[in-house]
Amino acid sequence: MNQYQNLSLTSQSFGTIRNKGVWHNNLTNRGIPAWILALLLTAFYVMIYFFPAALGYHESGNTGLIALFDPLSQWIKQKPATQWFVYGVLYTLAILIMGFKFIRKYKKSSYQRIRTFSVMFFQLCFAFIVPELLERLQQPSMDLKNMWPLNYYFFFDWNLDKLLHSGSLGLFMLFWGIALIVIISPILTYFFGKRWYCSWVCGCGALAETVGDPFRHLSDKSIKAWKAERWIVHSVLVLVVIMTAMVIYTYITGRSQILFLNSYSMREWYGFYIGAIFSGVIGVGFYPLMGSRVWCRFGCPMAAILGIQQKFFSRFRITTNGGQCISCGQCSNACEMGIDVRQYAEKGQNIVRASCVGCGLCAEVCPRGVLKLENGSVDLMQRV
Repeated sequence: MNQYQNLSLTSQSFGTIRNKGVWHNNLTNRGIPAWILALLLTAFYVMIYFFPAALGYHESGNTGLIALFDPLSQWIKQKPATQWFVYGVLYTLAILIMGFKFIRKYKKSSYQRIRTFSVMFFQLCFAFIVPELLERLQQPSMDLKNMWPLNYYFFFDWNLDKLLHSGSLGLFMLFWGIALIVIISPILTYFFGKRWYCSWVCGCGALAETVGDPFRHLSDKSIKAWKAERWIVHSVLVLVVIMTAMVIYTYITGRSQILFLNSYSMREWYGFYIGAIFSGVIGVGFYPLMGSRVWCRFGCPMAAILGIQQKFFSRFRITTNGGQCISCGQCSNACEMGIDVRQYAEKGQNIVRASCVGCGLCAEVCPRGVLKLENGSVDLMQRV
């Protein structure tokens, strides 16, 4: 039993947001329905990535599920649907539908409403509509909000060649992608913390916040999980840096063998195990068992970079007033990033964990106003 289960149940009446029995629901407390849902999600991701024919995708003509999306694909980009088009449609619909559910749940918070509308907008427009329309116009297709290292293939030879040989639009996308990495992202993180991306823009975060909201309380808050999280996510960051350096070296020199490593094998290995298995199959399939931010906590190299910048260089912080804390545990239950917020609140310590995505829900559910989401001296949760 979670250490905050009883505390959160007895304290529901104090806060503005209620847990609504999540610890008694088999779907949201790792019961049989949760395991069935996890298996179905995992199976779907496995088929999308590795067995699209099982869903009906065929170069000679689609059947089954994929064929149902052919009319929409023809209307948008004048091409038959692929498994990735189907995935994009379903992914976007899931965020939109569950986003409105999220907004209704947190309707008293203007911050949460605006934040949710933001991720819905970026997913619908930047991640789905714009790339599909660009493909229809036979232009280089790119999610303009996605950046390296989350977009790990940005520096792959085929992507660089596509951008370099696509005229002014391709060059703009190339320089935009580089500017995001070295200029725009560090500046925004300095002022707003990693939440500008992880909670307001990122598609992975959008799915976690909306579809994954019923499972946010399942994230492991133990010290053991925290240690594992730091080792794994920073190991992935090291891997993507090494892999990217190798592919750039190969692109410039034409030599793929560096010591005992091969750049082509390295990027294929990373794409399969990290880009597909970790971020997709495990990252989403395990929502009902491990909480909604499995990929964000343990695997996302973008989150690792932003977390380092946030911890050491950013003005963003969540401040606490420990004298008012009643140890109800609502804040820890609300944290999908596995942060034991209550421990910080009881001691009156600011939340300085690099993994914090600044969603602000710990402050929303606090019945005593102990927690504040701040930039400098500005309280972002202050009601107007």
